[in-house]
Amino acid sequence: MHFSNPAPIDALAVLAWYDRHARDLPWRIAPGDRAIGLHPDPYRIWLSEVMLQQTTVATVKGYFLRFTKLWPTVADLAAAPLDSVLKEWAGLGYYARARNLHACAQAVMNAHGGIFPKTSAALQTLPGIGAYTSAAIAAICFDEKIAVLDGNLDRVLARYYALDVPVREAKEPLRAALQAAVPARAGDFAQAMMDLGATICAPRAALCLLCPLQTGCIATRQGDPTIYPIKPAKADRPVRRGHAYVMRDGSGDIYLQSRPSKGLLGGMTEVPGSAWGAELAEAAYPLNADWQHRGQVIHIFTHFRLELEVWSAAVAPDSLDGGWWAEPEALKGEALPTLFRKVLAAAGLE
Repeated sequence: MHFSNPAPIDALAVLAWYDRHARDLPWRIAPGDRAIGLHPDPYRIWLSEVMLQQTTVATVKGYFLRFTKLWPTVADLAAAPLDSVLKEWAGLGYYARARNLHACAQAVMNAHGGIFPKTSAALQTLPGIGAYTSAAIAAICFDEKIAVLDGNLDRVLARYYALDVPVREAKEPLRAALQAAVPARAGDFAQAMMDLGATICAPRAALCLLCPLQTGCIATRQGDPTIYPIKPAKADRPVRRGHAYVMRDGSGDIYLQSRPSKGLLGGMTEVPGSAWGAELAEAAYPLNADWQHRGQVIHIFTHFRLELEVWSAAVAPDSLDGGWWAEPEALKGEALPTLFRKVLAAAGLE
C-alpha cells in the first residue's frame, strides 16, 4: 500500500457536484433525467466506451453521432457489412476495436437475443469487452456497484492519495479504495469521477478550488497536485522502416487493396507496400514503371515508430489484380487509416 493516511472518497460530495456540473454528452442520460426514471441505452454506452479507448471525447462525438445515425440499434450494427463499419471507423485508430465492435454486436444478437448482459462478469464474455468496459457498462446502465477505473481516475486517485509510485504499481489498492466508495447511484458516481478527471483534475492543471474532493486530497495539501501521478520510466520506442507504393492509372484512379483481416490495421484499406523491419530494405516495386520518390511518412503507433518511404508511378490498370481502383474523389469513403492517408498526401493525393 502506497497511500499516505488515506481519507475515504466522499461519494456524496462527488454526486452533489455532478448533479450541478455533469457534462452534456450525446450518449449520456443527465442526472436529473436519471432521477425521474430514464435509463441509459446499453448499446450507446457500449459504443461510446469502445470509441473512447485511447481517444478524446472531442474526437469521438462526431463518430458516435454518425454511427448511431447509420446504425441506431445493436441489431442494425450487427447486420451491417464489416467493410462499412471499418470505413466509418477510419481515422479513429486502434482498428481491432472496430472488428471487435462488429463481432460483439453479432454476439449480442446471436447469443443474447439482442439484449446486453446486465453484469460486468457476463459482459466480459462478449468479444472486445474487458474489465474496464464491462464495469463501465454495468455501472452506468444497471447501477452495478463496481469500481470503474480508467486513465482519468488513475490521475484523480493518484493525486488524492499522493501516490508515490507509478499508478500501474498500485492498481489494485486504487481499485479497492474506489470500490469502497461506490454508492447506490453507481452509474452517476462512475460518470462523475470521469468528469472530475476530464474537467477539474486534468493532466496539466488541477482546479482544486472547484473540486468536491479537495478537502481529502493529500496532493492539494502538499501544494502541487500536478506532480502526480508519478511517471513510469519510459522505454525506448523501436523504429520500423519500409516502403509504400502509390499507383495511378491513366485516368488518375488509385490502386488500393485490403490488409489481412488479422494483425495491425487488420481488414483496413492500404496501398501496396513492403514488410516493415528494423532496417530499410531496397525498394522492391510491384511492377516495372517510372517510380518517383515522394518523401518519407512518419507514423507513431503505440509500440513503435514507423518510417515509410513513399513512391508513386503511373501504371496500366490491367497489370494488377487482387485490389481495386478508386477515383480520387472516392478516397474519403474508403477505410483508409491515418497512416495511408498520410502516404497518399505525400504522393500528392488526399
